Amino acid sequence: MATAGPPWMWMLGTLISALILGITEPILANNVSCDDPSTAEPSGSNRILAAEDGEDSRSDDSSSRIVNGSDCKKDAQPWQGALLLGPNKLYCGAVLVSPQWLLTAAHCRKPVFRVRLGHHSTSPVYESGQQMFQGVKSIPHPGYSHPGHSNDLMLIKLNRKVRSSNSVRPINISSTCPSAGTRCLVSGWGTTSNFQHDFPKVLQCLNITVLSDERCKKAYPGQIDQTMFCAGDEVGRDSCQGDSGGPVVCNGALQGLVSWGDYPCAQPNRPGVYTNLCLFTKWIQDTIKSNS
Repeated sequence: MATAGPPWMWMLGTLISALILGITEPILANNVSCDDPSTAEPSGSNRILAAEDGEDSRSDDSSSRIVNGSDCKKDAQPWQGALLLGPNKLYCGAVLVSPQWLLTAAHCRKPVFRVRLGHHSTSPVYESGQQMFQGVKSIPHPGYSHPGHSNDLMLIKLNRKVRSSNSVRPINISSTCPSAGTRCLVSGWGTTSNFQHDFPKVLQCLNITVLSDERCKKAYPGQIDQTMFCAGDEVGRDSCQGDSGGPVVCNGALQGLVSWGDYPCAQPNRPGVYTNLCLFTKWIQDTIKSNS
């Protein structure tokens, strides 16, 4: 998830992440353009996504940012995917939306990556129900802009279709836009604290509430457009670094993707910002059809 804040704060957070986690890849989170990792630059309005190997790492900053969430039940989010660099460096979350296609945030784009589905923990050890894939094509929305993160979505084609099971299956995308007060669920393996870089051992889930456009724009003046919506919960509960590209599910349908937010996470009046997928159903359907 990307973060908002002054450039010095972004740089400090990135340095701390690198020192503590031993990151050698560029920081990917809503502060960095993943289209060209060699030219990453702070956005000043996004949370940082980081990658890390190992069992206790959040490993991707991919499912937004889950601070003070709880362990998801195994197989409760069978559409949740992990984008991996190398054998097990998780850097972003993703969502299975058809048997051979994932959605993730456009700022998570990388030239080469692996995809893991049906895996509950952050351990590299094989789990029953796990399926591994290669991403053979990534198609960011043509209107994606960095660092503003408008139209922050990207389709990824897998090298083969998934085997549908209790652990792996697609989710439908909502055709209606979210209304204020709607209760949703966000999930990811992102960091569970702001400064200690604690990564969960298993997928984390958090209930959040969709906020009004007025409240969203008040929290981030001049940074919110119709391709985004805000959602949050009480202070101290939020998605965070390592969750980008992960799902926001409302009323049983995919409503959004973790996109960006303020840093530190879980601050009062600084909710998470999510890609408003209801506006993109036609683009998603047309893109999948023309590339199948």
